[in-house]
Amino acid sequence: MQYFITGATGFIGKRLVARLLEREGSRIFVLLRDADPERLAALHEYWGSDDTRVTPVVGDLTQPLLGVSAADRRKLGKRTTHFFHLAAIYDLRADAESQLAVNVEGTRHAVQFAEAIGAKHFHLFSSIAAAGMFEGVFREDMFEEAEGLDHPYFKTKHDAEAVVRSECQIPWRVYRPAIVVGDSQSGEMDKIDGPYYFFKLIQKLRRLLPPWMPAIGLEGGRINLVPVDYVVAAADHIAHLKGEDGQCFHLVDPSPRRVGDVLNIFARAGHAPQMSLRINAALLGFIPGYIRKSLMGLTPVRRLRAVVMRDLGLPPDLMRFVNYPTRFDDREARRALKGSGISVPRLEDYAWRLWDYWERHLDPDLFIDRSLRGQVEGRVVVVTGGSSGIGRAVALRLAEAGAVVAVVARGRDQLDEAATQAEARGVKLHCYEGDLSDMTQVEAVAQRILAELGPVSVLINNAGRSIRRAIENSYERFHDYERTMQLNYFGAVRLSMCLLPAMTAARHGHIVNISSIGVLTNAPRFAAYVASKAALDAWTRCAASEFADRGVQFTTINMPLVKTPMISPTKLYDQVPTLTPEEAADLVCDAIVHKPVRVATRLGIAGEVLHALMPRVAQVAMNTSFRIFGESGAAQGDEKAGPGKEQQALQQWMRGIHF
Repeated sequence: MQYFITGATGFIGKRLVARLLEREGSRIFVLLRDADPERLAALHEYWGSDDTRVTPVVGDLTQPLLGVSAADRRKLGKRTTHFFHLAAIYDLRADAESQLAVNVEGTRHAVQFAEAIGAKHFHLFSSIAAAGMFEGVFREDMFEEAEGLDHPYFKTKHDAEAVVRSECQIPWRVYRPAIVVGDSQSGEMDKIDGPYYFFKLIQKLRRLLPPWMPAIGLEGGRINLVPVDYVVAAADHIAHLKGEDGQCFHLVDPSPRRVGDVLNIFARAGHAPQMSLRINAALLGFIPGYIRKSLMGLTPVRRLRAVVMRDLGLPPDLMRFVNYPTRFDDREARRALKGSGISVPRLEDYAWRLWDYWERHLDPDLFIDRSLRGQVEGRVVVVTGGSSGIGRAVALRLAEAGAVVAVVARGRDQLDEAATQAEARGVKLHCYEGDLSDMTQVEAVAQRILAELGPVSVLINNAGRSIRRAIENSYERFHDYERTMQLNYFGAVRLSMCLLPAMTAARHGHIVNISSIGVLTNAPRFAAYVASKAALDAWTRCAASEFADRGVQFTTINMPLVKTPMISPTKLYDQVPTLTPEEAADLVCDAIVHKPVRVATRLGIAGEVLHALMPRVAQVAMNTSFRIFGESGAAQGDEKAGPGKEQQALQQWMRGIHF
C-alpha cells in the first residue's frame, strides 16, 4: 500500500510514519523542503527504515502542486492509496499572513496535488480549533455552526477544512485532534505548547513553597488533552476502515477536565503545592468587553501584564483561552474505534511522564548558559576594591572565565601584586589606580575604562570602608561618618552613573553592589558603615525600578563577615565564623550568573524578619550583643585586646553561624 504524507517530520507526522511502517508492504513518500543528507539520515534512523520504504519528495507547501517536479510526480504514478495532509502551523503566536499561506493555501495545494497523482483517499488532520469559540457541545457533523473565529489560528484551521469539504474531488476524511500532548508511554514532546506553558509556574511554586502548603490557582473552562500516541493510533485505524468517507472524527478526551483540575494534576506530578483556592477567570466575563479593552490599553496595565506573562513564560494570548467554552462530542470516533482497544488514557496515569520529560528536555532553563564563562567571556567587567580581599578573588575568577577585567583601587603596590598573581595564573587584569572617595577621580577612571576597554557589561561595587565604633564614642569623630559615606555610597553611585549610559545604550548591563549583613540585622557599633550600605541598598532598589525596561539589572549582596584586611583590626573576629575571600567570590560569581535581586544568608534574613515582626525583641537581642562585645582593640587604642570570657562563650555557642 502506498502513502503520501505532508508534515511527516512534525510531532504527529513522524509517529504516523512509524505506525504506517508497521503495515506489511507499506511504501511511504514524504514531502520535504530539502533533501539534506544529515536530516534524512536522522529521520530514517528514527523510523528504522531506508529510502526503499520511506522516500523523500522535495517540494514546498506554499507552491502550486506542492512545488513537486514533474519527474517526481511520474515516480509516484497513480498508486497512492492514502494521502495524509498534516503540514500546518500549529502556533497561536504565528502571524495571520503566514498561517493563511500555510494552513489554507497549503491545504488547497495539497488537495490539488492529491488529485493530480490519483490518490484514492485524502485525510486531513484539522483541529478542534476549527470550531472556534463555540458555546456548548460541538458535534462531529457540525462545521458551519463554528463561531468566534476572530483568532487567525482558529480562522485558518476552519477555512482549511472548508477547502477539503468544498473542493476535494476524491473521498476525504477529517480528524480533529484536541490539544495534543506528549506520548503517554514515554512522555516525549517536541515543544512547549498548551498546558506546558503552565509548567514553569508550577515549578516556581514548588521551589517557593513546600508540597503540603495550599496555593492559590486559576479556574476556567474545560481543557481537552490527548496524548500523541492515541491520536496516531486512532487516525491510523480509522483511515483504513471502509465506508467512513466524508466524515469528521473528534480525537478528543470524552471527559475533559477544567483548567484548575488539569493544573493540579500536573502539580501533583511535579510534587508542587496543590492549588486549593482557585480564582475563576469566568468572573472577568462580567466586565464589559470595551472596559477590559480600555484597561488593557493603559500603558502601566499593559506593561505590567507583559512583564508578568513573560516572567511566567506564558504567551500573551493564552489567557483569552482559559475560559474555553466548547465541549466536543466524539461518538463517531468511539464508534469507529470500538473493538480496536484504542482509547484515551486517563491524564492522571501519564501526567508524571509528561512532567518528567519536560523537566529533563524542554524546561527553558536547560538552554540557558549557567556557567560563569557563558555570562562574562569577552565582556568588560569592572571590580572596585579589586586589589585585595573579596575584590581580588572575584577579579581572578572572572579573568579565568574569559572576562576583560578592569580592577580599580587606590594602592599601586597592591594593584601590581594582583596583576602579578593574575599573570602567574595565565590571565590578565587591567589595573586602574584611583581613589573612589574622590568624585573627580571616579569620573576620570570611568572615562579611561570606557575609552580603553569599551562599554562595561558588569560593574561590581566592592570597594568599601568599615568602621566599628559605638555612636557614643563617635561624638567627636563625625568625619568617620563622612568618609564612610563618601566611599561606600557616593563613590559607588557616582561610578554607576558614569557607566550606566553605555549600558542603557547597549540595553545590557548588570550592577552588583556588595552590601552588608548588618543592613538586615541593624548591627550595633556599625552605625556609620551600615547607614552607608543601607543608602546604597535604597538607591539600588530605586535604580532597579527605573531601569527594568532598559536591559540593566541590579543585585544587592548582603555579605556576611569575610576574613579580609577590613576586619583585621577587630581581634574578636578571629574566633567568629567568617567566609574566606574565595567563598565570598563564589557568592558574587553566582550572582553574576543568576542575577537575583538580592543575595543574603539565612542569619541575615532571620534578623530582618525579627526586626519586622518583633522590633523590640530584636533591639534587646542586639543590645545584649552590643554590651557583650565591646569596642575593638583598635578603637580602644589597644591593638592586643582579645575577647573576654562571655565573648568566647557566645562565639562557641554560635560556631558555624556566619555573621
